[in-house]
Amino acid sequence: MNKNYYAILMAGGVGSRFWPVSTQDYPKQFHDMLGTGETLIQKTFHRLSQLIPQENIFILTNEKYNNLVLEQLPEVKQRQVVLEPAMRNTAPCILYASLKIQKENPNAVTIVAPSDHWIEDEKAFINNVEESFEFCAKNDALMTLGIQPTFPNTGYGYIEFDKETTQSIKPVSQFREKPDYQTAKSFISQGNFLWNAGIFMWSVESVVSAFKSNQPELFELFQKGYAYYNTEKEYDFILENYAKAENISVDYAVMEKSENVFVLPATFDWNDLGTWGSLYDKLEKDTNNNAVVNAKTLVNEASGNMIRSNKDKIVVVDGLNDYIIVDKDEVLLIFPKTKEQNIKQVLQNVKDTFGEQYG
Repeated sequence: MNKNYYAILMAGGVGSRFWPVSTQDYPKQFHDMLGTGETLIQKTFHRLSQLIPQENIFILTNEKYNNLVLEQLPEVKQRQVVLEPAMRNTAPCILYASLKIQKENPNAVTIVAPSDHWIEDEKAFINNVEESFEFCAKNDALMTLGIQPTFPNTGYGYIEFDKETTQSIKPVSQFREKPDYQTAKSFISQGNFLWNAGIFMWSVESVVSAFKSNQPELFELFQKGYAYYNTEKEYDFILENYAKAENISVDYAVMEKSENVFVLPATFDWNDLGTWGSLYDKLEKDTNNNAVVNAKTLVNEASGNMIRSNKDKIVVVDGLNDYIIVDKDEVLLIFPKTKEQNIKQVLQNVKDTFGEQYG
């Protein structure tokens, strides 16, 4: 394997739309959401380790999840777990991890990947990443993998690329915010728009340079601790300084401000597994078109439901269609799939009414 290949695995999110399974103390990336026997972070780690040496895969997460990472990924050493003492969006943590990697290996080429996405064709994914790595190793480039849209989705940002380019890797014209339905339809009809999946590739030299140019204050904040990175003094420096960082995404911080941005249209199927409905779409269905994880079901006149319980629990459903039915310890959720975007608010209502321990 190429020793210059690195990964930054983003594993700090809460995934509140997957409540009650995903909670602040045990978020969705640490659950076997698909019923495959592997948690989402385990699947992502093992996918990346087909191309990247395991010791070069760094896990970016909140400090409260340190033990969960080490339990679920026994291959990982503590040096690979990069802990955020405060939540500050994606730009600060990516810059922090990139500086650590740069100090360890200034020739590193890195992928930044979410830990909780679903990718079916892993071979195609690895081929796409390898092509991107080879491009980034030879060019001063900030790259992203764009997903071919299958319908006018209003929940994703879009990447517009130069349609005149015949090469597989294309210059990015601009990033577009989440559109309304008519705008999304127009994007797709033009043929040069991709979904933004939040998967990035670059050399550490290129990304650190981009931060230095576009976010000088953020760069200065983390650069002043460079001598401490990968030493015993790193933790104290980060504890004192991390919360001073601006709360800003890497898209806004550097991708949208840089000229050297490229995209490779992905050749694999992808789903961000952001909601129970998106999970339902990717799971196999029973004869009644219900998606079932862990449960033993007895259904009558019930179809289109997303059903999840603890292992081997018997769930009887009669007369319900297109519902999310999730049984988790002391919480039972029975909720229309059409209203799944409201689950975040339902979670807040539960915490306000019954206490923080339920979220």
